[in-house]
Amino acid sequence: MRDDNIDPDVPPAAVTWQHARARGSGGQHVNKVSTAVQLRVDLGRTRLPEPVKARLRKLAGTKLTTTDEVLIFADRHRSQVRNKDAATERFQDLLSQARTVDKRRVASRPSRSQKKARLDRKKRQGQTKKLRGKPTMD
Repeated sequence: MRDDNIDPDVPPAAVTWQHARARGSGGQHVNKVSTAVQLRVDLGRTRLPEPVKARLRKLAGTKLTTTDEVLIFADRHRSQVRNKDAATERFQDLLSQARTVDKRRVASRPSRSQKKARLDRKKRQGQTKKLRGKPTMD
């Protein structure tokens, strides 16, 4: 994934990379080298259709900044290149989810026979429970 071309609709001008020191394991190496990667994608500079941008904003959740940028931080790997690949892959997954349009749900109504069957089941269950009680002294 080495190139910076994330997607045809996301020009390189909309993408910003920043590097920082990673947390976690790595010994002295983690204190010397900036292996963590921060990927920022400015949604205003992308050529994505507006409905896709809206779904992307919704899916991004807390990854969306106030300046309308998607921010992805990757520091799982000890290598900067692998972290960069991981951040790119996570953004592409998010983008592919935003591109899929959810099916519109068509509300359905139960038929008359379904309603009758449900009420019959309820009556039968009520009778069964009523018979479980203590016998009355009649």
